[in-house]
Amino acid sequence: MNVTQEIQTRLTQAFAPDELRVIDESERHRGHAGYQEGGESHFRVTIKAPAFAEMSRIARHRAIHEALGPDLVGRIHALALEVGA
Repeated sequence: MNVTQEIQTRLTQAFAPDELRVIDESERHRGHAGYQEGGESHFRVTIKAPAFAEMSRIARHRAIHEALGPDLVGRIHALALEVGA
């Protein structure tokens, strides 16, 4: 399973989102810090789930990082989050 699929699976299991998009933006960062040949280093995630309704922005980001787990977060150089309820 590639990193994109792992992100999708873990976030779906944790939040049952109404909307989830995981975009590998690694190629846009070619030549920048953290770029890896073959991609899977820079991601943009858009997620909307009822679970985020009562959370602050920081709490939402922390919950996402917790759901992804340190093993997966450690393999990602950049993670842009767009989170809504």
